[in-house]
Amino acid sequence: MKPKQRFTTIDEYIAASPKNVQGTLQEVRKAVREAAPEAEEIISYKIPAFKQNGILVWFGGYKDHIGFFPKASGIEAFQNELQKYEVSKGTVRFPLDKPMPMDLIKKIVKYRLKENLGAH
Repeated sequence: MKPKQRFTTIDEYIAASPKNVQGTLQEVRKAVREAAPEAEEIISYKIPAFKQNGILVWFGGYKDHIGFFPKASGIEAFQNELQKYEVSKGTVRFPLDKPMPMDLIKKIVKYRLKENLGAH
């Protein structure tokens, strides 16, 4: 991926991603869309994001993982379920050589949506 490239849509971002990552990015996008059907797709910090009452999550494709960024609160709330992944303050790295945990991604997005809507 060209770091200097500016994307205006998630479709552009995925199309410019390495071929081996594109399908997984589409799957993550679909999971987020299912969990937050009214959220708006945007590009934020040069990567895909979903926004509803503020940013819900960001995600991006990298050489050997999918980066998933649900803010620190999304990681704290699911820290037990995220133990087998590489995690930092606001980031989870899902390795490309293992199945994507789509159910967990959806749970985190739903949690973040409730948080953004003030339900927590």
